Amino acid sequence: MASHGFSVAVCNRSQDKIDLTVKRAENEGRLPLYGFKEISEFVNSLKTPRKIVILVQAGKPVDETIEKLAQFLEEGDIIIDGGNEWFPNSVRRAETLQSKGIHFIGMGISGGEEGARNGPSLMPGGPREAFEQLEPIITKCAAQVDDGPCTTYIGPIGSGNYVKMVHNGIEYGDMQLIAEIYDILKHAAGLSNDEISQTFADWNTSELESFLIEITANIMAKPDDLPGAGGGYLVDKILDKTGMKGTGRWTIQEAAERNVPAPTMAAALDTRYLSGRKTERVAASAILHGPTEIPNVERSQIIEDAKHALFASKICSYAQGMCLIKAASDEFSWNVDLGECARIWKGGCIIRAGFLDRIKAAYVRDPELPNLLVDPDFAAELNRRHTAWRRIVSLCIASGISCPSLSSSIAYYDAYRRERLPANLTQAQRDYFGGHSYERIDRAGNFHAIWTDAHKDIGNVNERNAGNL
Repeated sequence: MASHGFSVAVCNRSQDKIDLTVKRAENEGRLPLYGFKEISEFVNSLKTPRKIVILVQAGKPVDETIEKLAQFLEEGDIIIDGGNEWFPNSVRRAETLQSKGIHFIGMGISGGEEGARNGPSLMPGGPREAFEQLEPIITKCAAQVDDGPCTTYIGPIGSGNYVKMVHNGIEYGDMQLIAEIYDILKHAAGLSNDEISQTFADWNTSELESFLIEITANIMAKPDDLPGAGGGYLVDKILDKTGMKGTGRWTIQEAAERNVPAPTMAAALDTRYLSGRKTERVAASAILHGPTEIPNVERSQIIEDAKHALFASKICSYAQGMCLIKAASDEFSWNVDLGECARIWKGGCIIRAGFLDRIKAAYVRDPELPNLLVDPDFAAELNRRHTAWRRIVSLCIASGISCPSLSSSIAYYDAYRRERLPANLTQAQRDYFGGHSYERIDRAGNFHAIWTDAHKDIGNVNERNAGNL
C-alpha cells in the first residue's frame, strides 16, 4: 500500500517486527509507513473512516484482535480480515460489529510472497458502502492484468472468504494433477529431472500456461546446494509429505453441504492425508504388491497424452469449483459473478493461468452456465482430448502409479456426460432395505415396491422422503 502512495500505519505486539517493517519501508524509498506498539495510538493515527486490515491466524486470534480494536473505533470505521477464514465466522463477526456501526469485510488474498509485495488477487466480501470506501486502495494494490485490477466486489459478507476458499480447493486439485503427471513422466516415461523441467517449460508456452506449471519447471531443475548433502536435485531430497492449512478441507466439506460433486479436489485432499501416513506407507510397501513392469509405450506418446490429460483434468477442477461457488451464491443470495472470479484470478494468485480468459468468456456468454464442461469451447476441448486422457489413466493403472485426481476427473466427466447412470439400482436397494421409495421414468410420483413376501405396505410414500437432501 505504501509503495502505491498511501500512508500506512502498522501495529504488532512484537516491537522487533514493527521496527523491521519500518526499516524496510525506509530502505525501499522512504515509503510513508509508520509503526505503533500500542493499539490506541495506532487507531488514533488513522483518518476517519478508518480502514484497518488485520492479518492474523484464523479463528480465536481474529476475534481477540477485533475485540481489542473495536473499543477504540467509531461508527463508520472498517475492519478488513485478510486471512483465510471459515466464512460463517466472518458473518458472525459482521453481525456483532454492525450493532456498533462498524463495517466488517472478509477479504480473501492470494499470491503468496510475490503477490504480497507485487500485487495479489483480492476477493472482498462485505457491505457495498464499505467496499466503496476501500476500492480506491485495493484497485491500486491488486495485481494488474490486461482487463483491469485483480479485484472486484464479490458480494455480501462471507462471499469473499468463500470464493477464496474455493480458489484454494482448485489450487489443491491443480497441484495434485501436476504431481501425478510428474510421477507419470518420471516413472512411466522414464524422463530425467532436466527433461521433466523442459517438458513443463514447453507446456508453459501452450494452453497449459500458468504459475504452477512455470514454478514446476523451475523446481525440477533446482540443484540441491546444501553443503554436505551430496548434490543431485533438491526435489528428490524433499520428504513426500504434503502439509496444509485447512482451506482444502473446508472446500470439500462445503461441497458435501451443497450437494456439489468435487471429486478432483476431494482426491487431492485425500492424497495429502495419505502422504502424511509415511510410516504406514513404508511398511505397506513391503507387504502389498503391484505391477512389476511398465507397459512399453513410446515416451513421446506418453508426453503428448499427459499434456492432454492434464489440461482436461484442470478443466474439471475449475468446473467443480465454479459449480460450488454458484451453489453457495444461489443459496445465500450473494449474486457472485463467476466471470469476474475468473478474471481476478488471472494475475497475482496461485492458480493464475492463461485459460482463465476462456473461463471468463464462457460465463460472459452464459451467466447461468450449469457447468463449465458444457460450454461449447470447453466441450470441444474435452471431446478432442478424452481418448488421450483415457490412455494416461489406463497406463497409470497398468503401471501401479496412483493417479487419484486424474482418474477422478475423467470419472466426473464420464458420469456427467451420461444420460443414464446405474443410480437406479442404488435407489432400488434403498427402497428394498429402507422403504425409501423411488421415482419412475414412465410416470410422475414416488413409489415403493413389495420386493418380497417379507416386505409390507409402508403407507404414505411421500412421508418416507421427509428429510431427503
